[in-house]
Amino acid sequence: MIRFLVAALSIAFAGAASAQGLSGPSSVEADLEPGDGLTDPQYRSEFPRNIAPGWFQWKDRLAESGFRYNIDYLALGQSTNADLGTGEAASGIARFYGSWQATERGSLTFKIEDRHSYTDVAPQFLGLDGGALSITGTAFNDNGLLLTNLFWTQRAENGSWTLQVGQIDVTDFLDIYGLVSPYSGFQNLSFNTNPTINTPNQGLGIAGGVKLSENFYAVASVSDANADPSDPNFDVFSDGNLFKSLELGYTSGFDRIYFDNIHLTFWHADAADDGSRPEDYGAAFSAAWFFGNKWMPFFRAGASKGTAALFDRSVSAGLGYYGRNTDLAGLGLNWAEARGIDGDQFTLEAFYRFSISPGLQITPSLQFISDPLLNPTQDSITLFGLRTRIVF
Repeated sequence: MIRFLVAALSIAFAGAASAQGLSGPSSVEADLEPGDGLTDPQYRSEFPRNIAPGWFQWKDRLAESGFRYNIDYLALGQSTNADLGTGEAASGIARFYGSWQATERGSLTFKIEDRHSYTDVAPQFLGLDGGALSITGTAFNDNGLLLTNLFWTQRAENGSWTLQVGQIDVTDFLDIYGLVSPYSGFQNLSFNTNPTINTPNQGLGIAGGVKLSENFYAVASVSDANADPSDPNFDVFSDGNLFKSLELGYTSGFDRIYFDNIHLTFWHADAADDGSRPEDYGAAFSAAWFFGNKWMPFFRAGASKGTAALFDRSVSAGLGYYGRNTDLAGLGLNWAEARGIDGDQFTLEAFYRFSISPGLQITPSLQFISDPLLNPTQDSITLFGLRTRIVF
């Protein structure tokens, strides 16, 4: 029996309907907004709205009364030339998510997912299967039915602070920037949430954010380091197995919180009582800026104690470009090293997201991993991917 406490505090200074709060590009608020929250997007097609107009008109009427939701399906297929492992992977994610504006300043957010693999190895682990210390298909695993969001948000009347409590995903707000979402941006973990941060699974948590000035903000969170979204429970704060974070940041305006953003993040994860996870802590830096609503260069770095996170040191840099119809191109380069493994690993990822309509995106991608740390006999690994997303 699934047990849960309505928990988590993400941050959304820009209001309940805005994707540009401290909840980032992979959050429910962002996914409910077409075109990454950009103004006046143009598209090539109205699919699937034009084949089920009654369904979408009903959704629009519910939205007018304060209840917004989406049902979407994402699929990712990947293949690689690694001389180890299976060489291919494919999986899908079915999601039902939304928000209810219950009061003027309070809302309830929910998200239920089913993550399933079509192949023996899911894309999330294809890089590891081929000998690279790399998560090449972030979130595309075989974890089954999950409750990844169920939290209440409360905001100050003037927007000066936001609190959220419930079942949260800390990657919705932790160390975010405009290209962080594995559903619409980069696929490799090196360019998602910093791979030096030992982020927990979705679970019970509390987070809060406050405006320090017109441009500066602070975000803090405490969540379950042992969380299991397939079986949410109350056993969080009794045993002290917690993940904590503190972020201090600067933005050009709180309506562009993840488009124009520079921040420093500190985090700490307790050791697991059963010895399965050691204590870990570290810091990360991120700078990204959206020039002319077209170009987004970024620089990100992190370091950790390195006992439980994927890497103990990582540096990433790259560029995003928003084209017509809110198409998105991305190019990123990462250097990383892991404790206890000799050598450095370099990762390059390039993708182009075709935004056919607000409800249909197709994203081919290429990943190139030089000097894979777990396969010293192979100089490099190339991985091709194709991701699709359809929204109803």
